[in-house]
Amino acid sequence: MNLETLRDYCLSLPGVTEELPFGPDTLVFKVMGKVFLLTGLDRDVFSFNVKCDPERAEELRSQYRDVLPGYHMNKKHWNTVQVTGSIPGEILTGFVTDSYHLVVNTLTKTLKQELAELK
Repeated sequence: MNLETLRDYCLSLPGVTEELPFGPDTLVFKVMGKVFLLTGLDRDVFSFNVKCDPERAEELRSQYRDVLPGYHMNKKHWNTVQVTGSIPGEILTGFVTDSYHLVVNTLTKTLKQELAELK
C-alpha cells in the first residue's frame, strides 16, 4: 500500500471526502463530515491514523510492531499504522474499513439515512 492506493480506497467508500484542514502536510478523510483516517504527507515512513475499538487497538499493537498508539490522537481510540511491508495490504485495508464503520456507527440517524442514499 502507498499513499495513492490508500487515497483511492478511502474515496471509494460511500460519503467520503478528503480535506487538508490542518495545513498542506496532513491529509484527512471524513465520512459525512467525521474524521476516520489521517495521514501525514511529510513523513519519512508512510503511516496513517485510524480509529479503532479500544480493546482491538491494544490487541493489534501487541500483534503488529508497526501498529502504534495514535500519534497526536486519543491513544485509547486511535492507532498509527506504519506501512513498511510487514503488514499485508488486505489487513491494512481492513484497518481502514473498520475505522470507517466505527465512525459511520456514531453518525446521527439523519446522516446515516443520507449516507444510505449515496450507496
